[in-house]
Amino acid sequence: MSEKVLKEQIVKIISNHRTGVLSSIENNKPHSRYMTFYNEGLTLFTPTNMDTEKIDEIEKNPSVSILLGYEDKGLEDAYVEVSGKASIKDSQAIKTQFWNASFSNWFNGPDDPNYVLLQIQPEVIRLLNNHGGTSQELIL
Repeated sequence: MSEKVLKEQIVKIISNHRTGVLSSIENNKPHSRYMTFYNEGLTLFTPTNMDTEKIDEIEKNPSVSILLGYEDKGLEDAYVEVSGKASIKDSQAIKTQFWNASFSNWFNGPDDPNYVLLQIQPEVIRLLNNHGGTSQELIL
């Protein structure tokens, strides 16, 4: 598979699947939780509260892993594993861009100072179970 086709398939999966698993490092061990993801191309964003342990974890170690795409419909469900670096973004432009009315359950609007986004810059993305084929790896 060409790199262009691989990127297109990865972007399709991450664009069509909002719920995934974010794993960060806590006390030198993985700490995983479900998150909502948005993307610009291959770059992922997930909203969070500034007062959460994941913020502390990422400030100590920005390495994260994300799983997106598996729908539990069978062995051929494609999904991606993303390894990358997370950073905390609190610019008003980004907060407004990704604001969703459902966030009102946790935040007082896009201006809420506790509302931030984690930006995940991928370093390696693996496409797995793509129609039962072998895994493909995109190194960025």
